[in-house]
Amino acid sequence: MKQTGLIEHQGIVSGVQGEIISVNLSNISNCSGCHAKAMCNVSETDNKVIEIINYQKSGFQKGDAVIVEFEKSLGPKALFLGYLLPFFIVIFTLIISHAITSNEVLSGTLSLLVLIPYYMVLYSQRSLLKKEFSFKLRTTSKS
Repeated sequence: MKQTGLIEHQGIVSGVQGEIISVNLSNISNCSGCHAKAMCNVSETDNKVIEIINYQKSGFQKGDAVIVEFEKSLGPKALFLGYLLPFFIVIFTLIISHAITSNEVLSGTLSLLVLIPYYMVLYSQRSLLKKEFSFKLRTTSKS
């Protein structure tokens, strides 16, 4: 397997509605081939269904085996927008509001309430974010 800047997962198309393709991803842990997996609680299978906008206008049908691709370079950006930036906003607000008011309850409440406008802005930009953080589909190569 060649090194690419992509994260790839195999999946099965579970539904097609217009431009939206639902793909069922089956995530099997690395120890699934172990002979002792029945005795171990670590091994697990996790099914996820994701919706992908079909920008390629490809003719995927229900039951097709596909590979879902996502650019690795977008991972840190998603992590930053979803977790790190809100964390820094909360900490910054907590420190500033406590310095101004010296009231811990008020400072804690304000630092949590500041997340409401942040996530509202993020939600309002969801169409832009969907285009930037988009998955791509390709059919599995049959050998």
